[in-house]
Amino acid sequence: MNALMMEMPLMISSLIRHADDFHGDTEIVSRLAEGGTHRYTYADAHRRSRQLANALTALGVSPGMRVGTLAWNNHRHFELYFGVSGIGAVCHTVNPRLFPEQIIYIINHAEDGVIFFDLSFLPLVDKLAAHCAMVKTWVLMAGREHLPQRSTLAGLVSYEDLIDSHSDQFSWPEFDENTASSLCYTSGTTGNPKGVLYSHRSTILHAYAGALPDVVGASARDVVLPVVPMFHVNAWGIPYSAPMVGSKLVFPGPHLDGKSLYEMFEQEGVTYTAGVPTIWLALLNFLQQNKLRLTTLKRASVGGAACPPAIIKIFQEEFGVAVLHGWGMTETSPLGTLNSFKAKHAGLSGEERLALQAKQGRGIFGVQMKIVDDQGKSLPRDGQAFGDLLVRGPWVASGYFKNEGGEVLLSDANGRSWFPTGDVATIDADGYMQITDRSKDVIKSGGEWISSIELENIAVGHPAVAEAAVIGVHHPKWDERPLLLVVRKPGAAVSREELLALYQGRIAHWWLPDDVVFVDSLPHTATGKLLKTKLREDFRAHAWPAP
Repeated sequence: MNALMMEMPLMISSLIRHADDFHGDTEIVSRLAEGGTHRYTYADAHRRSRQLANALTALGVSPGMRVGTLAWNNHRHFELYFGVSGIGAVCHTVNPRLFPEQIIYIINHAEDGVIFFDLSFLPLVDKLAAHCAMVKTWVLMAGREHLPQRSTLAGLVSYEDLIDSHSDQFSWPEFDENTASSLCYTSGTTGNPKGVLYSHRSTILHAYAGALPDVVGASARDVVLPVVPMFHVNAWGIPYSAPMVGSKLVFPGPHLDGKSLYEMFEQEGVTYTAGVPTIWLALLNFLQQNKLRLTTLKRASVGGAACPPAIIKIFQEEFGVAVLHGWGMTETSPLGTLNSFKAKHAGLSGEERLALQAKQGRGIFGVQMKIVDDQGKSLPRDGQAFGDLLVRGPWVASGYFKNEGGEVLLSDANGRSWFPTGDVATIDADGYMQITDRSKDVIKSGGEWISSIELENIAVGHPAVAEAAVIGVHHPKWDERPLLLVVRKPGAAVSREELLALYQGRIAHWWLPDDVVFVDSLPHTATGKLLKTKLREDFRAHAWPAP
């Protein structure tokens, strides 16, 4: 028997329409690449998104066509999220932090027909254009006054001229909710990036889940500043969940240094923010050095890489900001887990609470997960056993764009499909998952596994350490041994012996790094993760100290 409910497909366009209907006067604030601050409302954003939809149609953009963006977090990028997907085309957000060769590959692989780009990326686009023959129109996301006097870019127009020449009368079409809506390429450390193709259905369900009380608890009373970029994994879904609940949005543009973020937090009354650990390290250092306080910020999500407990502790104890530690990946849209307390945890001591928060948290509704051994056998949820993390859910990828990489899913004994994340993790009895490593980064010493992340977290707990990385380096007896690489804070001093002493009584003796090397900086991927492939290459011939 079928139910008697209306059939209404889940459409991304419905989010901006809803925000207009019920939160039309709520403000959206943007710091711009060309300078200055822009302010308008959800009603304005909806009107301009409709103009954009008409403009795209006039440019010949049709359903299924990919439209690329090279842009920071700002109001125009926000409009593109809805104007492109709303007409059935695919909004392809391109990460400008990748190498130019990778960007060229991505644009050509996606077959983008139109590219929208911010003014700060004009020099980059000038270099790319000759290698991107399928792009017929380049749109500078600024007013006409910022157009270069001379340009070789095909059909170059300004964003403001483009939309101003079209009506705001547009009726959003409805179509199959499984239609592709947006495209994001992985920033993998090996091989070419692979495209993850999201749908309208997966995006809406992901936005619902992201706003749940035990996830980020977004509401119309929040002022949200996404530091996580809109050019990678849709800024963790914030541009969709914010209009869903009516939060005020503050877009930082390219201004991501500690001083700029602090000013925006305070000036706009930001209550919730989200970003990767490297961003928060820079912000916390700025706050501490200048003896500043955060007067409105209440919650900060940290993801993209494991968050050192030291960051969580400083945020909470020094600045009164609750840290929401999470995990996800491009292939999970990206939200997979979020760490929030249960009622049973109310009586935990401060250190016990911090130890729990160091985990990446419980799977949010819609995401199932398990850990398995090398033979695919499920491992117990006891917080001790660790194995390969598998996930499944309605916003988890089933494969890559154009079938790159072939079949990626694994099947269990019941015929259910699971996505292998490439992470190694533990899951405890309450369902809290903790990443112990990437499968390719696990250190195997004498046949036993050592967690590099746990060793890194301990090192970063030292007040003189700005950042740390642990890699496995070949050892003649043990196959691999852990090497600790440390970046000191400016003006701070710490010795090899002091750092190694930190580990006493906190880890198994055989986990202890065999050596410490102090470096000026550590390499990162385009999304802020430690680039351990380069570190392993740079230190593959490291000479171990005599025992």
